[in-house]
Parts: sequence; structure tokens; C-alpha cells
Amino acid sequence: MTHFLRDILRQPKELRRTIDFLFAEGRPPLDVAAAAIRGARHVYLTGIGSSWHAALSAGTLFSLGASPVYMQDAAELLEYAMFPPDATVIVISRSGRSIEIVKLLAKLHESRATVIGITNSADGPLASEAQIPLVIPVEPDHAISVNTYSTLALAAGILASAVAGALDQKLGAVLLAAFEKTESAIGGWQAKIADTPWFARGATTYFLARGCSVGSCHEARLLWEEGVKSAATAMGTGSFRHGPQEMVVPGARFGIWIDGGRLRGQDLAVARDLKKLGAYVMLIGQNLAEDAGHLVFQIPDMPRDWQFLIDIIPAQLAAEKLARLSGADSDAFRYCSFIVEDEFGLLQAERELPKQ
Repeated sequence: MTHFLRDILRQPKELRRTIDFLFAEGRPPLDVAAAAIRGARHVYLTGIGSSWHAALSAGTLFSLGASPVYMQDAAELLEYAMFPPDATVIVISRSGRSIEIVKLLAKLHESRATVIGITNSADGPLASEAQIPLVIPVEPDHAISVNTYSTLALAAGILASAVAGALDQKLGAVLLAAFEKTESAIGGWQAKIADTPWFARGATTYFLARGCSVGSCHEARLLWEEGVKSAATAMGTGSFRHGPQEMVVPGARFGIWIDGGRLRGQDLAVARDLKKLGAYVMLIGQNLAEDAGHLVFQIPDMPRDWQFLIDIIPAQLAAEKLARLSGADSDAFRYCSFIVEDEFGLLQAERELPKQ
């Protein structure tokens, strides 16, 4: 068993642990963070890498709660933004040590912005320098961000719910029940990927989603690149219909997240048409017909705007399986370090400052 798969299989446990933390010892800093956001005129939400994908899911929850936030990844925010003095910035980073995060913290300090840090590392710069740190305890992943991704996405989502005044014990209980059902569902999902025509080494792979699952969609693209060592792309399902569908050829692979309640008919029609055009379709969502795609993952019933917390898991399982089929080592990075702590080049042994 790969380390990647081991990390995937313990994910429901880590999600339950995070809920328990946020409703107990993590609740005081969570409430302080929510109050700071409600009192701010300008609120930003940022991250880098998989942490940015967690921000994408949470950002939709902020908007649905009528508390919209400015969203830009940390590398862009660092170089191309000026902050008003009353800004509050939510920074998501599993380690809190990435070079863009460290530099952004210095810039935010100079701007006198209030920083809410959501991180898995208690000893990282983000936890130590944020005025309001939310440190989510989790057993570290071996390499690819799995539990560090989903627990940060959960924490950011819970924060959005708290800001909207929608956080209560009922929501916590519903999510805990969904995580229990997910743990039971994983075996069935593994059985599905054991024998499916959807897998193909080196195929063009597109991931499509809407709403909160856009974060899952982009995270799946990163899983393909980091784990399978294969190119992929991700975008909103609506955006795909405005030109990119011209790339569809027989044998192309698509992964589509179906929203729990919005535009289901429209997106299932996209899946049907892709199948007619010879593409292979993977679907992830609630209450789907088994013949709606070549590989269909049914996720447990849960509030539709929270399905992003578990709808990434089938994609993780699929990435790990395809990596093994392709002979790729999903437990090691060829070029990327576990934490990117400088801004130069790709090959660590050859990195040097550019000549002036």
C-alpha cells in the first residue's frame, strides 16, 4: 500500500477530529476570527498550492452567506495588491512556511492588516505571526497534501459559516454523520476503480465543477500533476461550455462534480454529450444514475454546499490508482520540495539568483 493511499483512507477520521476540535478548544479563536471578519470593511482570502484550492471552496460559502471576500492566490496577492489599513486577511497554509506566505505576512504587517491564519503547523511563521491563529491538529501527510488539504478546507468553511451566523451543533452533527458514512463508502469506491474503462495512461484529462466543488476540481488537477505525473486542467463547468469544448476528441477523459441541487440537469446533459462524442466521463455527486458516466461515485447525503469536504476523496482514490497503473511514484516528488521556500527555478541543485 502506498503512503498516499494510507493518507486517503484515514481522512474521515481526521475530518471528524477537526469537527471535534472546532466545536471545543478551537471554538474561542474561531469566534474571535468570525467577529474580526464581520467588523472589517475589506476581507481577503488567500493561500498557495492545495491551500488555495481549500480557499476556493470556502470562498463560495462566504459568498452564499452574504459575506463576500476578495480572492487571489498568495503569489499574486503578494506582488499585485495594496491593502487598506482596515483590511482583514484570511491566510490558509498547511505549513505556514511557503515563501509566498512568509513574504505576504511581512507585507500585511507593514499594512497593519489583521491576519487570520488557518494552518496545520503550530510552529510555523503563520501560526506565530497571525493575530488570530487557527491551528488545526492533524497527522502530517507523507507527501501529497491529503488530510492537510481537507482539514483546512473544513476549517475555512466552518469559519464562513460562523461569520454568516449559521454555525450550530446541528451542522456539526450532520457533518460528523456524513464523515461516518464516507468511511463506510470508501470500500465501494475502491471496488469501482478496480475495473473501469475510465483510466488511461497519458490521456487528456479535464476536471469540471461548480460552486464549492470548484476547489475539489482544482485539487484533483493538482493530484494528477503531483501523483500521476500527468498533465490535467480544471475549470468551472459553465466556463467549459464557452469555447474549451472544442478540444473534445474520442478518448478524452473528464471528471465532473455534480452539484447537490443547482444546475444538475444541465451538467448531466454535458456528461451525456461528452459520452456521445466519445469521451470517458467520471461523475462525483449525490443521487446519480449509475449509467450517467463510465465511472460514477455516489457520495453520502449531506448538505449540498458542504459536499466538497468528501467529494474530493473519490478523485484522490482515482489518482492513486492511476499512478500505480502508470508506474508513477505518488509517494515522491521529482522536482518539487515538500515546502517551497524560495522563488527561483525548479531544479533545486541548480537554483541561483538571476544575473543582473
